[in-house]
Amino acid sequence: MTRWRWVRTAPRGAARRRLLRDALLWAALAAPVGYAGLTPPYPRLWLLVVAAGLALLATAVAVSRRWPVVALTLVVLGSLFQGNFVFAIPVFSYLTGRRSASAGPAVAAFALIAAGGTALNLGLLGTGAATWFLLASVLLFAGVFPWLVGRYRRQQQELVDAGHRHADALAREAHGAAERIRLRERARIAQEMHDSLGHDLSLIALRAAALEVAPDLDGRHRAAAGELRASVGAATERLHEIIGLLREEAAGAGTRPADESVPDLVDGAREAGMAVRLDAAPDVSDLPTVVAHAAHRLVREALTNAARYAPGAPVEVRLARARDRIEVAVVNAPAPAGPLPGPPSHGSGLLALAERVRLAGGSLDAGPRPDGGFAVRAWLPAAGPPPEGAAPEPDGPAVVADRAWLGSAEESAPTPPRAAERPSEAERRLHEARRRVRRSLLAALGAPAGLALVLSFVYYPVATAGTVLDQATFDRFPVGAARADLPGLPRRQLDRPAGAHEGGCEYYTDGNFPLAQPTWRLCFADGRLASKERIDQ
Repeated sequence: MTRWRWVRTAPRGAARRRLLRDALLWAALAAPVGYAGLTPPYPRLWLLVVAAGLALLATAVAVSRRWPVVALTLVVLGSLFQGNFVFAIPVFSYLTGRRSASAGPAVAAFALIAAGGTALNLGLLGTGAATWFLLASVLLFAGVFPWLVGRYRRQQQELVDAGHRHADALAREAHGAAERIRLRERARIAQEMHDSLGHDLSLIALRAAALEVAPDLDGRHRAAAGELRASVGAATERLHEIIGLLREEAAGAGTRPADESVPDLVDGAREAGMAVRLDAAPDVSDLPTVVAHAAHRLVREALTNAARYAPGAPVEVRLARARDRIEVAVVNAPAPAGPLPGPPSHGSGLLALAERVRLAGGSLDAGPRPDGGFAVRAWLPAAGPPPEGAAPEPDGPAVVADRAWLGSAEESAPTPPRAAERPSEAERRLHEARRRVRRSLLAALGAPAGLALVLSFVYYPVATAGTVLDQATFDRFPVGAARADLPGLPRRQLDRPAGAHEGGCEYYTDGNFPLAQPTWRLCFADGRLASKERIDQ
């Protein structure tokens, strides 16, 4: 009941936090809009105008999470009636880029706003080119640029999420590979137990058969020996069937003799040319079967990899008893000439060895030595593994080592896990997210400059058409000449600059790019040139 209450209240808490953030956003954006309406001079129906502006802003905030483009359009329309709505345009532009899954709707909205604003200002209202350029610049830097920043932040978050998915997929792959290695090792242990127990059961059946035909036994005893032989044969057959289910299809028959001991293994390594020294205590010769198999496997794995990765190095094999524990250690010196060439290891041999030692009730430690050699040690219970269920399941790899030879030729490379998302798919998503982030960053940096350049190329020809007066022509204008007698006077003049109050003056430009600002001032009185001067920019 408590858990259900927590599950139901968690979304409520998130909804309250979103509502609080939206309320704070509305309050921050409503401040300039409300201030402009509540300070004199008061227009007609000013209270209604203020209430309508605040309601429009509240509507934009309310729909900004689900329809961010609609919210942006609302505040742009609000700026037509209340200039302080311009403070909300960068905020909603950023939120549009941050919350929109695709760029298409926002691009279409900006295009419509630009086209509508151009038609409204140049066509219906008749504003000058300079005013149009100013409004277009506001749309660019207060609308497009924050939207690009929001797009970049959204795709950066997508990149982080894709990296997390990629890391999770790799972790699942590693966990699955380790689990498969442990299962293969358990199957190998079962196969070895089958070989060992099958050999012992066969001897029992053979002795029972000999008793069955012994002439010095009465019929009752011979019948019991026959029943014993039949029972042992049936048990052997059942053992073969059960172990056969655990055996991998591609696994071949083992080449290890059923009764091979660690000294036999060391003797074989010596015959192969390795410099191996065995230090075995007398009281470790008689070990439980599972412990003996684990010790044999550790020594075999360590000798195999020492021969491969440290050829020519002396190797010491040590078996010692310490109270109720058996220490099995294989230590090799540094390789005189480096490892033999071959494919890199995947570390599966060490994982399998750790699982073998764990199932025997022991622990494994492997790692480099200070002198450059390597040591593999295991501590095994002298009395055998603990009862079933006492050995804890490992949460991950049992040991970590810093050497490449921790795998062996017997172990195949792990195959990809059947997880919810394969590493290849997660990696593809990660690369795609990185590409989108790079593209958004380039757009966020280059698009404003490019659009500003385009606006300049659009505004410049309109502003300079028929208004350019060059330096030589200006110098030839004599003061006192009639306006109609001035050669090369442009047919159009620029709008009067802000702050200029002189009457009868005309303004022209020398064609400076990109704003085509006024450069020359010609003042006329009674139709004649009274003064001329250059305007300092």
